[in-house]
Amino acid sequence: MDKALKYILLLLASVACGVYTQAQTIVRKGERVPVDSIERVIVAGDTVEVIIPERNFGRFDRGLFNYLFIPKGKWGFGVTASYGELQTEDIQVLSMLKDFDFKGKMYSIKPSVAYFFRSNQAVGLKFDYTRGIADLANMAFEFDSDLNFTIRDVSYYQQSFSVSTFYRNYVGLDTHGRFGVFNEVDLAFGSGSSRFKRLYAGEPKDTRTIVTQGSLNFSPGVCVFIQDYVSFNVSFGVFGLKWRKETQTTNGVDEGSRVTSGANFRFNIFNINFGLMVVI
Repeated sequence: MDKALKYILLLLASVACGVYTQAQTIVRKGERVPVDSIERVIVAGDTVEVIIPERNFGRFDRGLFNYLFIPKGKWGFGVTASYGELQTEDIQVLSMLKDFDFKGKMYSIKPSVAYFFRSNQAVGLKFDYTRGIADLANMAFEFDSDLNFTIRDVSYYQQSFSVSTFYRNYVGLDTHGRFGVFNEVDLAFGSGSSRFKRLYAGEPKDTRTIVTQGSLNFSPGVCVFIQDYVSFNVSFGVFGLKWRKETQTTNGVDEGSRVTSGANFRFNIFNINFGLMVVI
């Protein structure tokens, strides 16, 4: 009887030891990892894992980890701005372009706010205001004695405003949360206007355009924390769906409207955005 009781106690002890050992491990991507070997940090008084646990739905384990970059519950306030100006006077290019007098500038500002509803995942709003002015006082083309013409007194002005909602998913690249990459999807709606003034057959022409547009954009990027709460971001436009409607009038006469739409499946060098973001 004593031997049987001893065997039962040993069996219960071994089972309890196995349960305790199993509780001290987690399964990540098909591999058991001891809890003590997982690095942890303290965020807002809570202890969290550096590696965000993700379920592997694929057939292969590539050994990739998503490190904690920005924890849940944080707010991000960002701004992207650009400014460009060009001014020329009596410029000559080769022997064809002469007396080129041009003055133009364009600037834009894009503030944004985001909330991290999960670690490394955020949703937010962006606002975009863009304005451009161009004045062409004179430009003369001389190809030969029989073919030459002059363009003068041309001006162009445009401004636009848009608002968009976006989702951004970060992937941390190191355990310190300094470097990361992200993919952003945003849905934008906006409107704007432009004015084009020029001389045609010796008479002034004034064309005004009202624009309404919408777009769905996919933009990957890189994020680097240059301070504890300040990051520098660079994003690139690589894919997008666009819809645009224009309504024009010339000298007060309605010239109708047109609708254009399309998709962009290539890298757009004119859609590179640089900005700063403060995370609190």
